[in-house]
Amino acid sequence: MAEKQINVGIRSIGCYVPQGIRDSAWIGAASGIPEPVIREKFGIRQVHKAGPEETVSSMGAEAARRCLGDFDPRDLDLVVYCGSEYKDYYLFNCAARVQYEIGAVNAAVFEIHNLCSAGVWSLKVLKSMMLQDPELKHVLLVSSSKEGDLINYRDSDSRFMFNFGDGAAAALLERDLDENVILESAMIADGQFAADVSVPGIGCRNFEGFRNMPWEDHFLRVLDVANMKERLDPITLGNFVSVIAKAADRSGFGRAHIDYLAPIFMKKSILLHLLDQFGLAEENTFVLEEYGHCQSADCFISLLEGARCGKLKAGDRAVLVSAGTGYTWAATGVQWGPVK
Repeated sequence: MAEKQINVGIRSIGCYVPQGIRDSAWIGAASGIPEPVIREKFGIRQVHKAGPEETVSSMGAEAARRCLGDFDPRDLDLVVYCGSEYKDYYLFNCAARVQYEIGAVNAAVFEIHNLCSAGVWSLKVLKSMMLQDPELKHVLLVSSSKEGDLINYRDSDSRFMFNFGDGAAAALLERDLDENVILESAMIADGQFAADVSVPGIGCRNFEGFRNMPWEDHFLRVLDVANMKERLDPITLGNFVSVIAKAADRSGFGRAHIDYLAPIFMKKSILLHLLDQFGLAEENTFVLEEYGHCQSADCFISLLEGARCGKLKAGDRAVLVSAGTGYTWAATGVQWGPVK
């Protein structure tokens, strides 16, 4: 008799978004962009905005609690944070804080950072670790973002980031779970873009200038938007298509048999183009128009909401896809529901 294949599955997902709202009218007024453009071209109905009392770690901990439900946090073996690098403090172990806040006293902790593609790629990293180490039975992956703080709506060069919203998601991974099984992944990286988007006033390059930092350097900025677009626009759609196709092929169901796409927040026109490349339509995804872009939490929110509204069903072959400035494009296949 053949030895049973050991899988790593997603046992549960939890999401938290703060009560504060910045709707399309607010963003339009703050940026000077007409509201219909915000709604139709940017694809934003609203984003959530955390208050000053809410932190990246507190939102991550709340998403973790919602994910765990009745699961005893003392049974977690590992807590991994894969969210925004803009955390509670300049240098700060967010994974450790979440572990403490939820009472995961027996769990080890570490962090994975790859900007907005970290969540999708973390599934590959953690699956590999869990298959290699039988003692890693339950792993909690947490993503959180408060990058709405970093958006200067009067900086027109940063307008592609006006979709940023605050929020968090968590996924509980379980070894030897034959349900919502994590399959294979693909990534493309192009480091020529590494310095194009940053918070330029903070970091070792500018340590001596902290005291006299210009106010605008507190925010995420694009140093030369025309130059970045000239290099990025010709390749980004193709790279999205490539990593989705490779992840589906490596996962065994193939690019022609994708049932659901769980993407990073993107303009609706781009999303519809990607769906069309794989013979899919809007009913095969969840549009994040009431969340905005919550960094690497996006794909997990899409899985959660897709399942809630019946778009993502047992037996579906899903692909999570994301991209992060730097630039990276990443995708991971998931077989949703029980696997026989």
